[in-house]
Amino acid sequence: MNFPAASSPSDIHATLSRVFGYSSFRPQQQEIIEDLIGGRDAFVLMPTGGGKSLCYQLPALHRPGVAIVVSPLISLMKDQVDALQANGVAAACYNSSQGSEAARQVLARLHARELDLLYISPERLVSGGFLERLQEIEIALFAIDEAHCVSQWGHDFRPEYAQLGMLRLQFPHIPIVALTATADDQTREDIVRVLNLSQARRHVTGFDRPNIRYTVLEKHKPLDQLLRFLEQRQGQAGIVYALSRKRVEEVAAKLCAKGVLAAPYHAGLAAVERASVQEDFLRDELQVVVATVAFGMGIDKPNVRFVVHYDLPRHIEGYYQETGRAGRDGLPADALLLFGAQDVATARRLIDNNANAEQQRIEVHKLNAMVALAESVTCRRRVLLNYFSEQRDDDCGNCDVCQDPPERFDATEAARKALSCVYRVGQRFGIAHVVAVLRGADNERIRSLGHDRLSTYGIGSDRSEQEWTSILRQLIHHGLLIQDIANYSVLKLTDAARPLLRGEADLQLARPRIREKAQKKRSKSAAAQGSYDEALFDELRNLRKQLADGQGVPPYIVFGDATLAQMARDKPMDEQELLAVSGVGLSKLEKYGHDFLDAIAQYCVASGETATQLTPALRDTWLAYREGLDLDAIATRRGLPLQDAAKQLLQLMKAGQPVEPEQLLAARKFALIDATLERLGDGAAWENVRAELPPFVADHEIDLVRAGW
Repeated sequence: MNFPAASSPSDIHATLSRVFGYSSFRPQQQEIIEDLIGGRDAFVLMPTGGGKSLCYQLPALHRPGVAIVVSPLISLMKDQVDALQANGVAAACYNSSQGSEAARQVLARLHARELDLLYISPERLVSGGFLERLQEIEIALFAIDEAHCVSQWGHDFRPEYAQLGMLRLQFPHIPIVALTATADDQTREDIVRVLNLSQARRHVTGFDRPNIRYTVLEKHKPLDQLLRFLEQRQGQAGIVYALSRKRVEEVAAKLCAKGVLAAPYHAGLAAVERASVQEDFLRDELQVVVATVAFGMGIDKPNVRFVVHYDLPRHIEGYYQETGRAGRDGLPADALLLFGAQDVATARRLIDNNANAEQQRIEVHKLNAMVALAESVTCRRRVLLNYFSEQRDDDCGNCDVCQDPPERFDATEAARKALSCVYRVGQRFGIAHVVAVLRGADNERIRSLGHDRLSTYGIGSDRSEQEWTSILRQLIHHGLLIQDIANYSVLKLTDAARPLLRGEADLQLARPRIREKAQKKRSKSAAAQGSYDEALFDELRNLRKQLADGQGVPPYIVFGDATLAQMARDKPMDEQELLAVSGVGLSKLEKYGHDFLDAIAQYCVASGETATQLTPALRDTWLAYREGLDLDAIATRRGLPLQDAAKQLLQLMKAGQPVEPEQLLAARKFALIDATLERLGDGAAWENVRAELPPFVADHEIDLVRAGW
């Protein structure tokens, strides 16, 4: 696929739409793409599912030569190549899984300049004279995926990755992009240094995955907890992570005995068995894979709806990366962590077996941060983002702490004591020592340092060690303190602490607690961004599975769940309308468009719900609603009384159009009506509902919310 070098934003937008089927870029994608097309280096930190791959795939089509993509994961290479080929892009991989004949064919295509992208492992790239071979090839760019692997500060350091710094030296005029989803400040600096990317522009889009709901439960009969969780997610795909191979086998066997389509995956299984489990999961033949961390890093399956950690991960980077395998399609997903004190002891024992003292120190810091997240009584998303030096000003509303808030208290005075103590000990000690000084501990270390003579010594003797530890962790989560990992995890004050210390601000913190609460079951209508026709969605999923099986590819290679959900919502009737669906490009339109348009048309005709059957008046109201207007704005646009506009919206709902009452009414009024219906039950007589609501709630507003029920 040969495109000219992009001379304007319209060129790359045309490629985005024509090849990849998207109408717009995600944050910073366009800037990164323009940098690479212009020949500039880039460092990209973008969350899992944030669109990193597009950042080098699209420039590869606008620069002469072949893009060399370095990836440590053979399975991910195959998935990426399959997806690119489905979009009509000439892509291939070169790795140890190929036979000699297949490898020769790839090299022949490379030398014949027939490839747009070539995926290769770091070992293959730096060995066997491959770099010398590349000197004879026109190179478009180098993309180094999972770039955190170059850093000893990262959670997944790989020595062969550190050799990739030679690329900048041997190919000084070829743009290089390093991409990762997980890197704290120290790791970011290491990546740039090791890869010789000092001139690279840095693009950090943030770590937040707002579609993932984070939940931590105190571990109590974990198998029962897991089964209750799975009961609410029947038919959904997910991953359960456990710490040991033995635990993986046990949990998988017990799930199968309970009728769950589950299978184990770990490095101790034969390669053919691992490949079979992975393939079945990708093809939606398995619901749950129970795995060690050996599974998932190379799985590009967008419709994973949940990730469960049966045991505590050893670091936040791993937890973030593993939970990030859920909801890559942007639809709602769940991350459940079962946390027990014994998990901490087990993780610490594994760290202590590491002979490298410096690595032990780093790992202990990372484990402590993970425990702090699990024990947090602050919004979990705040804690998670704070670890990666990203602050948010509000709670997320989509984690267990936000949805079941702990008791809060005025912590102004306690926080001042804690911050003052950090300052008095010279900002050179960690949490444990600061807590000991606050509580007036009498030990040799405190006496030898003279900290028993500080003004803050013993001023917190009225609180327990656990209380002070919680307060200090929350001060870190709120950005008033930082832990310096490069300096033995010592606590340091930030500028944000000054107003509190000067008496210019107050602070509310939460009392510690970890307890299990029943989770609300997600309604199916919450499974997509906007309401959609669930019956049509199921039919489209079945069609997708048939087409995928016929071609021997995973279903998401045809279309992702988010694309099917939009089809089931918008019900496109022709090729132009189908092209407007996110994820439908020209190549996929040509391959699959006819089948999906036929299925949608047949469904709509059978149910009498086609938008083309709506009267012009109803269609105009429908279009106004689809623009995001509320009831008042629709009535104004259409020149109708509120009651008449509401009647038309009710007609649309009866005709099967996805109208959400929550969009139409003020949030508080909708919540009031909804809560009343919840209390009385959806079978309650209209008169009873009317009697329970105040006069300022109009009859037509009640009708709209009842219709939504």
